[in-house]
Amino acid sequence: MKNAVILLSGGLDSTTALAIAKAEGFAPYALSFRYGQRHAVELASAARVAQALGVVEHVIADIDLRRFGGSALTADIAVPKARSLGSIGEGIPITYVPARNTVFLSFALAWAEVLGASDLFIGVNALDYSGYPDCRPEYIAAYERMANLATAAGVAGRQRLRIHTPLIHLTKAQIVARGLALGVDYALTSSCYDPGEDGRPCGECDSCQLRAKGFAQAGVADPLLARFAAAHRSQ
Repeated sequence: MKNAVILLSGGLDSTTALAIAKAEGFAPYALSFRYGQRHAVELASAARVAQALGVVEHVIADIDLRRFGGSALTADIAVPKARSLGSIGEGIPITYVPARNTVFLSFALAWAEVLGASDLFIGVNALDYSGYPDCRPEYIAAYERMANLATAAGVAGRQRLRIHTPLIHLTKAQIVARGLALGVDYALTSSCYDPGEDGRPCGECDSCQLRAKGFAQAGVADPLLARFAAAHRSQ
């Protein structure tokens, strides 16, 4: 089995990307980040997903992006709520974290070089998404070209890095269907930008709305909502 580094936020997309990497025969090393995000409960989801899907190793790296701010996810800026589905994806929203995927991929590149891995997986999507510039195919292609010039392993010919983006041209409904076919338990995941202290999703942020759209169009109930409903009934 070839080693691969998978960026794992604990959300729907990255969890599906991890399941795909496993299904394709890679030995997965999961990388998550504690970067000062207001929705840090996603890290508990990432840990649950990593355990459930049997990664070789799960690393949570610490970076303080709150020092820079500039995003509703890393500064005291309100998370947009109840935007229409039509407006989501138009322009760059305030939940965009400056250069986040570039930072994350750089850490993944470093770990991949140490592991002797030539494969990175990232769950970016360019269809049902929030308009982030670092989720576009042209960004990923440019980063891959740069990455192959950036490491000692690449220069020595020991590594030819490939960034896998298995979800980039899928709708959220197609992502959900693909994950379910691979046995993903989406009750373990967390997508909300502004969850409650117990991890309960707000249901109104862009990410919650895109997730709801995906499950609705896939014709299945979101097991995460079912889990919280069951917890509420038992109280």
